[in-house]
Amino acid sequence: MAPPEPQAQQIPRHPLRRLWDFAQDDHRAVRLGAGLSVLNKFFDVLPELLIGVAVDVVVRGDASLLADWLGIDDRWTQLLVLAAATVVIWVLESITDYAATLVWRNLAQSIEHSARSELYRHLQTLELAWFEDRSSGGLLSVVNDDVNQLERFLDVGAAEVIRTATNVVLVGAFFFVVSPTLALVAFVPIPVIVAGSLRYQRRLEPHYAAVRESVGDLSGTLTNNLGGIATIKAFVAERREAQRVDGLSAQYRDANHRAIKVSSAFVPLIRMAILAAFVVTLLVGGRAAIAGTLAVGVFSTLVFMTQRLLWPLTRMGEVLDLYQRAAASVVRILDLLEVTPGIISGTRRLV
Repeated sequence: MAPPEPQAQQIPRHPLRRLWDFAQDDHRAVRLGAGLSVLNKFFDVLPELLIGVAVDVVVRGDASLLADWLGIDDRWTQLLVLAAATVVIWVLESITDYAATLVWRNLAQSIEHSARSELYRHLQTLELAWFEDRSSGGLLSVVNDDVNQLERFLDVGAAEVIRTATNVVLVGAFFFVVSPTLALVAFVPIPVIVAGSLRYQRRLEPHYAAVRESVGDLSGTLTNNLGGIATIKAFVAERREAQRVDGLSAQYRDANHRAIKVSSAFVPLIRMAILAAFVVTLLVGGRAAIAGTLAVGVFSTLVFMTQRLLWPLTRMGEVLDLYQRAAASVVRILDLLEVTPGIISGTRRLV
């Protein structure tokens, strides 16, 4: 008899893909929030462009770009036009920021509510024997702590990822149109930042999985002990249980310390990459402006845009921190929802 063929190992699905499939009723809100975040970042970038145009007006007067576009020779009139455009852009930026925040926060609350409700309903379908090997505190940490962790990422982190990606695309397009050489200089740190982000993501993943496990153990012990406080007192076990809680709390603290140690090193490294790109842009662009091959207004815009391009990437450490915590929580939530009941309730009723 031929040996049985080994079963192909199933590749685990990405947590975000699993979350997308779970939140089918909220797909429209996700798309709306993403669109508003992109639009908000577009209006957020425009003021830096207006700074360069304003410098160009002051330096070149009736030969400025604005004079060529609008046919206005008077410098003061050009500045009034820029002031009016600035007001409109800031109002639109504020409106889109408010709308995007509203959509993302309501979406976070909606998914949080759906996850918690479905978890509780699903737990009620499982047989009693399934609960015997699991602590009520561990289950409580999934239903409460993990769901809250997911809500925090959707409330802040998801929109921040979209805005950062949009910022890189918009500012990068401006750089390549105006000065491909400076665009290459400004974009040099981005592969370093992306590679560092991916590296830290891989290093953070097991740390935050350990954090979620340790908080489950701690929550389970606290729930059981507070529910059975009468028994603890009856057996004079207060000191022993206090030491046990201290030990589990210390494990939770140490797991967080290890995660914090890794995540905290991210931003300082990114700052060094940003510094290098800014200094090179300042020197290369300044030399071109002095030589007359680059307009002063364009040089001013590029200097501002270099920070606009790279500085938001410093928040990637914070966003990755939120994401890794949320990803670990998503896995725990959806794994629990995928537990198949061993006993299926029938539909017949006894009369």
